[in-house]
Amino acid sequence: MTAVTQQAPSDSMPEQIARAAAHVAAGGLLALPTDTVYGLGVRADDADAVSRLLAVKGRGRAMPPPVLIASASQLDGVVAYAPEPARALMEAFWPGALTLVLDAAPGLDWDLGETGGTIAVRMPDHPLALAVLHATGPMAVTSANTTGRPPATDAAGVRAAFPGRVVDAGDAGAEGPTAADILLLDGGPTPGAVPSTIVSLAGTGVGAPEVLREGVISRAQLEGAGA
Repeated sequence: MTAVTQQAPSDSMPEQIARAAAHVAAGGLLALPTDTVYGLGVRADDADAVSRLLAVKGRGRAMPPPVLIASASQLDGVVAYAPEPARALMEAFWPGALTLVLDAAPGLDWDLGETGGTIAVRMPDHPLALAVLHATGPMAVTSANTTGRPPATDAAGVRAAFPGRVVDAGDAGAEGPTAADILLLDGGPTPGAVPSTIVSLAGTGVGAPEVLREGVISRAQLEGAGA
């Protein structure tokens, strides 16, 4: 996979991040760059926003979105516990392209869809995504495309995926976005269309990690980290 240099933050980027965080706090949809592809996300604890996210994606409740976090501390109250193999994988690959499926905390009342009592969590390795997540808290994020279409890897791809709905966070002359708009935080191109690797450590009496999807991180790399 060809390496891509992440776009250097512009002088207006702090203002754009603040605008993005405010849009998310108000229940809006945000397209943001990650270390894999562009994501489309909302507040994870906003059931109405999650419902709109799934509708825009063209995806049913049987495929709940993963949750992105900015730090391991944001897992408090979200997952029931992180078994030792999960902690080892976090240490080795977070922030990065590893999604972990863990048991959800018993008191978690988020409605992400039909999760079966689990939650998929990831800490992306992208400065803009992390800045937004520090401001918003955990976000439910899926790839920025409609179901069945290739994921967007740049701002143009996001606009093409959702024509007429995207408002650029860097457009100071634009009117404030509505909840129906998708606010775009343009961080330049992302590395490519290869998704994160998904590993499950959910369930009582967890044994060996189960690789549900091999993506950026290979099975060999997981094994090298003791998984």
